[in-house]
Amino acid sequence: MQVEFKDYYKTMGLERSATQDEIKRAHRTLARKYHPDVSKEPHAEARFKEVGEAYEVLKDPEKRAAYDQLGPNWKGGQEFRPPPDWNAGFETRGAGAGAGTGEGEGGDYSDFFESLFSRGFGAQRGGQRSRAAFEAPGQDRHAKIQIDLEDAYHGASRRVTLQVPTLDAQGHVLTREHTIEFNIPKGVRAGQQIRLAGQGDPGMGQGAPGDLYLEIEFRPHAHYRIDKHDVYLDLPVAPWEAALGAQIDVPTPSGFVDLKIPAGSVEGRKLRLKGRGIPARTPGDFYFVLKIALPPPDSESAQAFYRSMAAQFISFNPRANLGAAA
Repeated sequence: MQVEFKDYYKTMGLERSATQDEIKRAHRTLARKYHPDVSKEPHAEARFKEVGEAYEVLKDPEKRAAYDQLGPNWKGGQEFRPPPDWNAGFETRGAGAGAGTGEGEGGDYSDFFESLFSRGFGAQRGGQRSRAAFEAPGQDRHAKIQIDLEDAYHGASRRVTLQVPTLDAQGHVLTREHTIEFNIPKGVRAGQQIRLAGQGDPGMGQGAPGDLYLEIEFRPHAHYRIDKHDVYLDLPVAPWEAALGAQIDVPTPSGFVDLKIPAGSVEGRKLRLKGRGIPARTPGDFYFVLKIALPPPDSESAQAFYRSMAAQFISFNPRANLGAAA
């Protein structure tokens, strides 16, 4: 599905340097102008929804700070696809990943809005207040972080710096840094959360501080693909290894293993190492997906070999399963 990039600043007639007060004033003006109950402007209802959607993001310093990061990732005239790590490293209040955005004044949101904010930026929720008005626990905070696949295999200690959106005295959105140290447990899976007790917002009075929840996401790997606890590697093999069988050394995140390639293997065949995926109470599996790698015909002798092979297998038709194709 093609998703259109939404320039929320343009929708509200604002510069990116606008203060929060300027955003509020622009919203009040535009909401009155396009309110479908009173406006006589053409397409008033659609414009009212667009303004409401833009305001839903820009009024919230946390959503706004993350949205502002999308600028360098969008190229005009192209289908918009936010990078998977677009909001990683931002610390937010609220319900965290998986929470709904709630209903704003704009009502139905565009596919662009839903693709960004339907996960990861929940509505803010205050800490539960105790009976004493001056005492209340601090809010929990949430952040998405990226780790390497090898961290999930072995466990690790990490130090990261999160960006925390704040407002300055003039109402501009700034970010401060929050450096934390934490342990990655062996066997952690994408989507799971690591809880850091007391690392959230401070409480009021004698109230306890909130917690910080780190949602795990794997960095893209040059070789491995991850599906829950299972791990996949596209494994290049020579034609003779696939045809005749072979015993080869191959890499996994936990070290090299000796793998038997059965004779007569074809492109796409999966070879499974049971229990060698991401560790867990029920560990995942590791899959090698065979890819036939052809030697390049970059010399006269190599070209002569391919010609002799063509003569040897003259009756072989690689497109036989395509029906009438030659």
